[in-house]
Amino acid sequence: MPPRLPSEIADEGRAPEVARRPNTQALRDEGALTAGSNGRSALLVDLDGTLTDPAEGIVGCFRLALETLGRTAPPAAELHWIIGPPLRGCFAEALNGEGDPEEALKIYRGRYSTEGLFEATVYDGVKETLADLRAAGTRLFLCTAKPLVYAARILSHFDLERHFEAAYGDELGGRFQDKADLVAHILASEGLEADDCCMWGDRKHDVLAASRHRIPTIGALWGYGGADELRAAGAAALCESPSHVPAAFRALPRAERTRPP
Repeated sequence: MPPRLPSEIADEGRAPEVARRPNTQALRDEGALTAGSNGRSALLVDLDGTLTDPAEGIVGCFRLALETLGRTAPPAAELHWIIGPPLRGCFAEALNGEGDPEEALKIYRGRYSTEGLFEATVYDGVKETLADLRAAGTRLFLCTAKPLVYAARILSHFDLERHFEAAYGDELGGRFQDKADLVAHILASEGLEADDCCMWGDRKHDVLAASRHRIPTIGALWGYGGADELRAAGAAALCESPSHVPAAFRALPRAERTRPP
């Protein structure tokens, strides 16, 4: 089934704390690739719920943190809402004023940084889709709310790093916990034009962050947002499988720039 428009369907890690990590192999390969002149050439790619299913590690560490603080942790099935948004806010909401979100985050990171980050699986078809996009000349940039010190290790562990020109994520202190700020940082750092970019993500946070820069989003229906959430946020297209993403990306024309009078 082809991609459809929304209206058509109802220890803090081993890497230094920086917001960008370039992939030198991808940069070497870039010169041999060309993107379509009438389409967009850069794809900003979410991680959790888009490339990987991280529920076991994220939810498990989140429950551990709540229990360590003396709170009764909800069942794992009731905590899928925490996958995607910044965890500081998730802990604040879960604790509801009866605990310190920063302390909870510290406990969470104590286990996540050593075990939890690898308690994930790559969705079927993701590696092939990334390879197809790269072969077609698409410039791929990881754009995740997860701290980059974790995201970079996850990409390497699951052999996804080679597909990306660079990886961007939050910093441990939360500098880019508003994903729209992270998108702005990517555009500025890479010299990208918003009208040449597209977002690929599974939650409303991806769509809303991109839309603040007039960037359309391809919604991943296999993730944790679902069609209703993505449609309400304004996703430009919804895909039921990673294999449908290249066609959806090619179908998005490059926006025409406003010419001065």
